[in-house]
Amino acid sequence: MSSTSGVSVAPECISTFNELKLGKGSIKFIIYKLSDDYKQVVVEETSQEPEWDVFRNKLLSAKTVHKGKEGNGPRYAVYDFEYELAAGEGKRNKITFISWIPDDSPMVPRFTYTSSKDALKRSLNGIAVDIQANDKDDIEYGEVLHKVSKGVH
Repeated sequence: MSSTSGVSVAPECISTFNELKLGKGSIKFIIYKLSDDYKQVVVEETSQEPEWDVFRNKLLSAKTVHKGKEGNGPRYAVYDFEYELAAGEGKRNKITFISWIPDDSPMVPRFTYTSSKDALKRSLNGIAVDIQANDKDDIEYGEVLHKVSKGVH
């Protein structure tokens, strides 16, 4: 599947997502990036790390290089977000898609990521929540928890 920008989605993106979705505990999050030639979405990293801050810091420290200049790097990510329900009703998990496109990232990568997002999202069946994040506050744990739980937690 390709996007309006001509970017395609590597098959490993879908198979890795399906592994997370099956919930065998082997993957907690996936970070996707565009290949160096900006022609394909690929898996950059997977992790079993359950700590939100570890995941968040990976997004915040992502870099991109365009025309020899390095800048803050946009990324896509899927996180198996687990949270407690109010009144001790137990835990819930929601597979959350995050489009991390910092406002201060270089213009061409920012636009390419923005126009390529839907191709990846359409390839990943089972996303419960979609978050567009442009600022580090958008991926604070409390902010994401509020969106994922729809304010009921």
